[in-house]
Amino acid sequence: MATKPGILTEWPWASLGNLKYLVLAPFVGHSIYSFFMGKEESQRDFSYIFIFFYIVMRMVHHQMWISLSRYRTAKGDNRILDRSIEFDQVDRETNWDDQIILNGVVFYIGYLKFAETHHLPLWRIDGIIITALIHTGPVEFLYYWLHRALHHHFLYSRYHSHHHSSIVTEPHTAVIHPFAEIVTYYTLFFIPLATTIFTGTASIASIVAYSIYLDFMNLMGHCNFELIPKWTFSIFPPLKFHSLHHTQFRSNYSLFMPMYDYLYGTVDKSSDTLYEKSLERKAELPDVVHLTHLTTPESIYHLRLGFASLASKPHTSKWYFWLMSPVTLWSFFITWIYGHTFVVERNLFRNLKIQTWAIPKYSIQEKQVNKNGELYIRRHPKLKVKVVDGSSLAVAVVLNSIPKGTSQVVLRGRFSKVAYSIALALCQGGTQVMIDGEEYKRLKALLNPEVATNLVPSKSYTSKIWLVGDGLSEDEQLKAPKGTLFIPFSQFPPRKVRKDCFYFNTPAMNIPKHLENVDSCENWLPRRVMSAWRIAGILHALEGWNEHECGNKMFDIDKVWKASLQHGFSPLTTPSAIEAKA
Repeated sequence: MATKPGILTEWPWASLGNLKYLVLAPFVGHSIYSFFMGKEESQRDFSYIFIFFYIVMRMVHHQMWISLSRYRTAKGDNRILDRSIEFDQVDRETNWDDQIILNGVVFYIGYLKFAETHHLPLWRIDGIIITALIHTGPVEFLYYWLHRALHHHFLYSRYHSHHHSSIVTEPHTAVIHPFAEIVTYYTLFFIPLATTIFTGTASIASIVAYSIYLDFMNLMGHCNFELIPKWTFSIFPPLKFHSLHHTQFRSNYSLFMPMYDYLYGTVDKSSDTLYEKSLERKAELPDVVHLTHLTTPESIYHLRLGFASLASKPHTSKWYFWLMSPVTLWSFFITWIYGHTFVVERNLFRNLKIQTWAIPKYSIQEKQVNKNGELYIRRHPKLKVKVVDGSSLAVAVVLNSIPKGTSQVVLRGRFSKVAYSIALALCQGGTQVMIDGEEYKRLKALLNPEVATNLVPSKSYTSKIWLVGDGLSEDEQLKAPKGTLFIPFSQFPPRKVRKDCFYFNTPAMNIPKHLENVDSCENWLPRRVMSAWRIAGILHALEGWNEHECGNKMFDIDKVWKASLQHGFSPLTTPSAIEAKA
């Protein structure tokens, strides 16, 4: 929002939320009906139905740029600015598609009102030439002076400051403006289109090509990395970047052709220097790498390189995902073919460079054949990096999530080394652990007789503190008493069956403020919360612990917990209501 919002700041459909696409529904429905059900040939106009495909094309084009931009800035090569992006910017830029909806509405109304827009040819070279000439001349000139006017304090505080709230730009930043400002821009950009339409020289090709050009240049100009090689500028100077304008507000006002900045003396002298430095910047070498992979089929959309707005919120299923099932199925098959890791995120913890690499595999495709990294270590005995699975911190987080004064817990779900370690620690601390099945015999063999008395082979469900892992069935949850607190010890949360019980997060901690560039959520976790497994790798690097933590090996639980607190990580608080129920 601008510092002093002016009139027509809000978009007309802002109150509709995700239902804003219903604004287009009557037009889309009418165009489809007219094309397929029209009795006469004159009623079946491809120009009319093509507007829908044009809207989809623009949205796909935008998403391709945001995915590319986030991938390149995470790698670090040719990055322009080193500042971080946070959640407030992502939230501010979630309405990037509003201008595409507006574009669709204008095109549909224009078609219905003006007969000149009917039955446009696919191609006319004169219309393309006229569009290019008018844009190069009047449009670029008028845009330059409009942009300068928007930087006057009166208009800047009421409108344009909203756009400049993003210092580090992403492609979506290009179209984040108040409604009135976008209308002004569209008025300029419609000049070439209106000219060709009313002179009878318009074609589908000229309209599509002009739109792609505007989007391509605008989105590329707001990427925080340099894409264009140096030799290209000598051939096509208009490709000068725009990102510097977001740090130097009084320069680089031109749209795509900087000749007016040179003509009126508003070009920033550091532009060429910044461009040279960006081209020379190499990909970063991280100090810590967090390996992750896709979880559910829908997690592809929550990936940071996917939809930015979804990635910035905890993973939840959306009703409209079924419409995208073909894409989901396609991504599933691609993961069987493509097996190379890729960078999805970069973070900075003081001077520690952290990257997250994604393995293109879903959980159901993963096989536990590596024994938590133990076989990998055996195959590479001279490995210089340390492999950390983070189990010790996961155990510590679970132990510190149990309400104080708890004397008895139920342990359910598929057992892992985390579950065994939790049970051993609780028994040694004097807390009774109720276990059913073969796991009781295995655990009892690891304990001395005195401590083993705290291990109870019981099917009783009286305790209101349940430590649960993968495989917890709905039937088991239904047996828990009212007010039970379910604390997961695995990376996947249980399905919430009971409304009269409490479900805690999977092992995780709040991250300190100085952990930068956090603009996405990790799976089901809230914002600025990181899983214990991921934090553990950071702690090993910060503390300089020169040993692996994988296979059956566990790090000192108290030591890793204290280290996490010393470096600013904090436990997630259990609501007081839960503690009272426990």
